[in-house]
Amino acid sequence: MKKRFDIIIIGGGPIGLASAIEAKKARLSYVILEKGCLVNSLYNYPVNMTFFSTSEKLEIGNTPFVTTSPKPKRAEALEYYRRIQTTFDLNIHLFEEVLSVDKENTEFFNVKTSKASYEATHIIVATGFYDIPTLLDIPGENLPKVRHYYNDPHYYAGQHIVVVGASNSSIDAALETYRKGAQVTLVVRGPEISPRVKYWVRPDIENRIADGEINIFYNSQLKAITETEVEIQTPTDRIHLKNDFVLALTGYRPNFTLLKNIGIIIPDESPCIPYHNPCTMETNIKNMYLAGVVCGGLNTHLWFIENSRIHAEIIIADITEKLST
Repeated sequence: MKKRFDIIIIGGGPIGLASAIEAKKARLSYVILEKGCLVNSLYNYPVNMTFFSTSEKLEIGNTPFVTTSPKPKRAEALEYYRRIQTTFDLNIHLFEEVLSVDKENTEFFNVKTSKASYEATHIIVATGFYDIPTLLDIPGENLPKVRHYYNDPHYYAGQHIVVVGASNSSIDAALETYRKGAQVTLVVRGPEISPRVKYWVRPDIENRIADGEINIFYNSQLKAITETEVEIQTPTDRIHLKNDFVLALTGYRPNFTLLKNIGIIIPDESPCIPYHNPCTMETNIKNMYLAGVVCGGLNTHLWFIENSRIHAEIIIADITEKLST
């Protein structure tokens, strides 16, 4: 017999955890289904990453997030959310991927995962956007030397690396690998690094570029990758550089395939924001909700932990109001 819940929460990130806390407060039965580890996206952040937000803006469940510095690091965030899970004793199934969600002329959603099947009267989709990288679609992108995620700078010591992108992730990777002895070249599509680069990092990268310690090509694109070289189209010429690794940190996108298969309406034109009522977070499917950064579609800078925590309260309030009428 399928296990039945009031709410199934798809995604075990901070907003999924916040939704579970609110569900528990409302005495609703729930389960979180997470295809990876706890707060899987945060786990896959670079090991030395510092959050832009201060710790209090990452808090959920009215639980203080105490750090040793004004802006927490990845390891501190992982520790905090582990403590959230244990403190609230949240019902979460890790490493269990949702494969399908159906609702065929019944009041219950049928949810099939990689391990089991469930039923629920409400679904909260809090799947984030960090799982699918935006590809360059160029020759050689499938080579093992090409990475769309960056973790630890030591791996690239003494190597010729190209970092593609102008955002925080790209700039952090360029600076960290440079300081571990890599020869770094940045390839930036526009005329400057992103204005969203962290204010305490910007002077550092600008000085490294000005001193010639990090090479950079503005208004340029990576055109091809081979085992030993990269080909870059600059404003004036197409050049070839010796290369050992490419960090193509060009952004990520939500799992639109999953959302569409579930039945959520997503416009074809950018920014592809999934349909939802901002007052209740309910989608075009009755009793199915969106929460967190997935609500922004390709606008991945629209929602963060700090401004989407409220989604959990909005959703559970709507569900409890429905159940009381």
